[in-house]
Order: sequence, then C-alpha cells, then structure tokens
Amino acid sequence: MVGAACLFPGQGSQSVGMGRALAERYPEAKAVFAEADKVLGFALSTLCFEGPAEELTRTENTQPALLATSVAAFRVLEARGLKPAAAAGHSAGEYAAHVAAGSLTLAEGLSLIRRRGEAMAGAGKERPGTMAAVLGLNVAQIQDVLRRVDAPRDLAAANYNSPGQVVLSGTPDAVARASEEARRAGAKKVVPLQVSAAFHSPLMEAASRGLDEAIARAPIARARFPVYANVTAAPVSEPEMIRDTLRKQLLSPVLWEQTMRAMREAGIRQYVEVGNGRVLRGLVRGVDKEAVVFGSEDPESIEAAAVGIAETATR
Repeated sequence: MVGAACLFPGQGSQSVGMGRALAERYPEAKAVFAEADKVLGFALSTLCFEGPAEELTRTENTQPALLATSVAAFRVLEARGLKPAAAAGHSAGEYAAHVAAGSLTLAEGLSLIRRRGEAMAGAGKERPGTMAAVLGLNVAQIQDVLRRVDAPRDLAAANYNSPGQVVLSGTPDAVARASEEARRAGAKKVVPLQVSAAFHSPLMEAASRGLDEAIARAPIARARFPVYANVTAAPVSEPEMIRDTLRKQLLSPVLWEQTMRAMREAGIRQYVEVGNGRVLRGLVRGVDKEAVVFGSEDPESIEAAAVGIAETATR
C-alpha cells in the first residue's frame, strides 16, 4: 500500500503555545527549536511557546515559527518510523515540506522563510492589500468573477483550497468589487480575511524580487521523497525544479485542491497534518471524504498517528 503523505500548514495555523508540549516531551523537537533560536538570532521558541500573540502573528515571525513547529513534529514522527510517500505544504508550509524531504537544511529553510516573511511584510506596506474567502463557487465561476472585475494587476485567485472554497487577493478596492461580483454569481458566503497583505497576488511582486536572489543562491538537494509544488500541483524532486517552483510561488495561486486530487490519483489515502492546527485536515476531506487524516500538534496526536500509520502498513 502507498504510504502516508505529510501536509505542512501555512499562515493562519499559528497559535501561542504551539510546539511547546512537543519540545517538553521529545528531544527531537527540542533540538529543532534550539537550532531555530541559534540560526535566527532570537528566541523563536519563546515566541512560539509563550507569545505574545501580536508578535507571533507578524508575518516575518509567523512563517519561521510555523516551519520550526512543523519540522519539530516531523522529526518526532520520523523517529517513530514514519516514511512519507510524499509531501506538500500550503504556501509557507512548502518550505517546511522541503526541509522534511531534505531538499533544504533546517538552517537554510529557516533563513529563507524568515527572508520570505520579511519581504512579504515589506511588500504589504508598499502596496497594501487584503484577501477574502469565497464559498460556494466553482473554478469557472471564480474565473468569470475575475474577468468581470478586469483588474489583473490588482486582483488574483490566491488559493484554490477545496471544492467551493477559493481565496481572492488584491487591493482593497479590487477585492471589494470581486466580493460583490461573487455574491451576484451565487456565492454562499464571502468572508474577509484578517491578513497583513495580499499574498499570492501581483501585489507581491516586490517581495518575489526580494526573495528571488536568496532562492537562487540557496543550496538545494534532491528530495528524499516527492514534494507536490503549490504552483503546479505536481511532484518535484530535482533541485532545479524545486528552485523554479519556489521562485514562482509568491506570484502564483496555491493549487491545494488540485494537489489533493493528484495525491489521491497517485493512490495516497493517508495523510498527516504535520505541525500546528487542523486547517489542512478539513481541506483534505473536502476532496476525499474517505481519506484517513492524522494530526501531530501534541504528543497524543503524534502517538495516535504513529500507531495508526504502523497498523495500516502491516495490513
């Protein structure tokens, strides 16, 4: 049977206290946070474990915090015998997926994701933007909404999360107009998101330029298992393909629904959400209601995942 896929969450899955129970119980997790503190030059572990929330939710802090927490959980799962069939990460989570796969070292992943967060925060100040989740429209209807608004420099579909859930991103005016068009098209709900910038939209051009050089210089190894790229929903393993997809990521939509469908077609039926939160478990079930999805946000979830995956492997 095909093994489990590891899914790494992105921005929005952070919360004060994340990773603390793992670091207190497992030496593998403790070592990850210790290295993160050293690489970044500040106590990221304290920020994760104790907050304050307003500092943790700053983009430049959130992204390395999520990466460290996810890699800590992965290292514990790996020590308990997890051998992933594949991986994917939602937006910022793609960097954690590549650290897990060995494409990036932990130190390189932390440095890149910190740079990414800083670049995105800076771009958000340069060109303020917002995002909104549209529920109840299909992909064709979303594309029609974008055509009606006709603002390709100011608006984009940022995340195709699951059937009937797409996130729009752009200037406040363009997102407001698109939200109204979506309601006219029959959207069940349009939910404004509390974000600091218009992620995965043309407003991230400055951030993409700022990150591009760092990605170009980063040492990238062949992945130990395939990582499905956000920009293509296809698996990548070779260093130059990894580099290319990471460089395109900030200005491209996150094809998450398409990624889940591709994994299902590849025979994957088990998943582990590796890190904090439960967001990705819901998105998996939106595509594959029969999928078995484990968590790893605390020791109880880790142990349940290890047992569940091991039991399946012996059938």
